[in-house]
This record gives sequence, C-alpha cells and structure tokens, in this order.
Amino acid sequence: MNIQLDFFAVLSQWPLLARGVAWTIALTAVSAVLGGLVGVGCAWLRMNGNSLAKFLAGGYVELIRNTPFIVQLFFIFFGLPAAGVKLSPEMASIIAMVVNLGAYATEIVRAGLEATPRGQTDAAKAIGLSRLQMFRLVVLPPALAKVWPAMVSQIIIVMLGSAVCGQISTEELSYAANLIQSRNFRAFEAFIIAAVLYLALAIALRKLLMWFGPTFLFGKGLSHG
Repeated sequence: MNIQLDFFAVLSQWPLLARGVAWTIALTAVSAVLGGLVGVGCAWLRMNGNSLAKFLAGGYVELIRNTPFIVQLFFIFFGLPAAGVKLSPEMASIIAMVVNLGAYATEIVRAGLEATPRGQTDAAKAIGLSRLQMFRLVVLPPALAKVWPAMVSQIIIVMLGSAVCGQISTEELSYAANLIQSRNFRAFEAFIIAAVLYLALAIALRKLLMWFGPTFLFGKGLSHG
C-alpha cells in the first residue's frame, strides 16, 4: 500500500497551529505559577498547620494524585454546572491544571522542606526572624533548589497533559491538530506535527525553567549545593 504524505496540507493551516501553541503556553504559564503557589502553601500546612489543616491538605493531595486528570477536568467542566457554577472551557482547564499541579507540587516541595537542616531554622530564630520570614527567606529557597528538577518535570507533565483539555473544546494544540485533520483528513500528518511541537515545547520549557529557578527563585549557588 502506497501512502502519500502531505505535511503541507497541515502546515498550511499554521494560524490554527500557532493559536493552539499559544493557548498551550498560556495554560502552562498560569498553571505553573498558581499550581506552584498552591504546592508551597499546602506543603507548609502539611508541616506546620494544625490537625485540621494537615488533614485537609493531605486529603486534597491524596484525592488528586489518585484520580485521573481527565476525570478532574470533566468534574470541573461538566459537574460543577449542576451546582450552579458554569465555567468556560479555558477557565475550567486552568482550574483543573492548577489543582492537579498543586497536589503533586505539594509533595515535591514537602520533600525539599523536610531535607532542610535544622541548624538553618535555629540560626534564623536566633537572629529574630518571624515564622513567615524564616520560611520565605531561610527554609524555602534551599528546599526549592533541592527539588527544582522534579518540579520542572512535573510542570512539563502538566503541560503535556493539557492535550486532554481539547476534549472540552479548549483551543490548545491537540484541539488544533484534531480540527485540522477533520478538515483535510490528514490525521497522521496532523498529529505527527503536533507531537513535534509538543516535543519542542517540552525541551524549551525545561531549559527556560532550569534557568529561571536558579536565577530568580533560589540563587545559582544553591542550585549547585
């Protein structure tokens, strides 16, 4: 059987692909920032909160880490309207990605916090830092430095998982590829190009985050220590 490939039929639809890439980047950027903050907050609660806070944070982590992302997404988009909360596909996608990343980031950050030497916190207390100052300035930066590669990998996993959001009509990359193949019936070429674009995004995102962390979050010296 002679298969004639026509990648130009897909690439000629580059505005759709560009829009899909832009939406994928936007979803990832928002979810990375908010999901990271959720992770840091819940990690702190799991270590320093009262019994109720620890229970709620732990329950959130276990619930999200032990259910499929697509179920979480469908619950938010299709389930919440039954409770009177109607969301756009894009907003539902962002919330689902933030909630998902936040649960995994909680455990990643907690591992870094637990590895912080006790002497650092004792020294911070000795110079009179408040509990919040001690966490923000003394405990969190070296903790992030220890777990940053794992955090970067999780953000990339969430970015790749955004392909599922096309199932609720969020116009990200997989949605664009599916729309293109439905028009020209070039499914093989459309999804090959989408796969190449996802690969390029993943590589670029890893390089960006591995530069961003040591430069802005915890310092280059810590990243090697």
